[in-house]
Amino acid sequence: MTKLSGKLIHRYILSEIAVPFVFGLSVFTFVLLIARILKLIEMVVNRGVPLVSIIKIFSYIMPAFLEVTIPMAMLLAILVAFGRLSADSEMVAMRASGLSLYQLLPPVAIVAAVATLATGAVSIWARPWGNRSLKSALYELARTRASAGIKPSVFNDDFPGLVIYAEGVDARTDRLRHVLISDERSSHERNTIFARDGTMISDPRTRTITLRLRNGFIHTTGDEKAPEYQTHFQSYDVNLDLRQAFASSRTRRDPKEMTLGQLARAIAQKRAAGLLAASELVEYHRKFSIPFACIVFALVAVPLGVQPVRSARSRGFMVSLAMIFVYYVLLSTGQALADQGKIPAVLGLWIPNVVFATIGIYLFAQAARERTLEQVERIRALVGALRLKIAARVEGAT
Repeated sequence: MTKLSGKLIHRYILSEIAVPFVFGLSVFTFVLLIARILKLIEMVVNRGVPLVSIIKIFSYIMPAFLEVTIPMAMLLAILVAFGRLSADSEMVAMRASGLSLYQLLPPVAIVAAVATLATGAVSIWARPWGNRSLKSALYELARTRASAGIKPSVFNDDFPGLVIYAEGVDARTDRLRHVLISDERSSHERNTIFARDGTMISDPRTRTITLRLRNGFIHTTGDEKAPEYQTHFQSYDVNLDLRQAFASSRTRRDPKEMTLGQLARAIAQKRAAGLLAASELVEYHRKFSIPFACIVFALVAVPLGVQPVRSARSRGFMVSLAMIFVYYVLLSTGQALADQGKIPAVLGLWIPNVVFATIGIYLFAQAARERTLEQVERIRALVGALRLKIAARVEGAT
């Protein structure tokens, strides 16, 4: 294979991989996002959440899905590309021209390297940023659109010490209809509040929400010696402190929100204090094992893709789904066991890669050896034909 023809073939294979990669990335991402998309649309239509806020939330959750869908799309692209070359006998033509499977690897290696770097960037930087930004966005959304978090005809216990029930909720005007509240914030008495309607009033400066109730009464009970009494009101304010409701989530940093350096420091601090750092170790190894899956998938996809089939696209899609299912079942199982401290995090997060790498190396060696034997047989056939021609000419001359 000359240098020029090699570059042309490599460009051709890259173009064959590019189209199914874009298609697979779009389809896989959409499938994983569809449940979230429907929920976001419901927030816009029924709860009056601004479209700009929804777009921001959508951009924050996207990195978590791209971390998974980039390796999936790359696997599908290689399977479909090489399957199409085999189905259209182009792979046979390449073999006949003396190309080995190893000589077709450079474009696959480029795609795998780019996918690995992209997934690594998403895993190390983009996903922690998205998780942190999503939490801040939800905090601000809860602050500015308090009633968006209160569902009608459901006992809502998002605020400590309070259970809020409303028959109807109009998220656009922050109005509640037929409100029942159980207030146990005081250790000395318990208040049960009934009101005909109420309005959520938010204060951005103090990060508090006031539920202003109208036309109702309060039934107060205490200990056994304290008397019960009932108080009627025309207007009554119930203060809802968002800082208290979000305190645990804002003070305790989730490992999924940490960058690589922050995880390393958190692990070191916990180990110095004699504490287990299972969740931090799991997230730390995940940032490397998921990107490395791109290399493993490429190693398995090439020998599977060159197998001759009639329908390359459908077969590639089904094989990719099966491989993805097995891989992420192994990953989820290992991650769950590592989170519980039953196995080391390095073992739980890297088992899928080890299994698939072993399978890929075996399949690739088999495929490469088959091509070598085919080339030997082809050379033997050519030598045999040449001998027959020489023998025929010698007999003719005599």
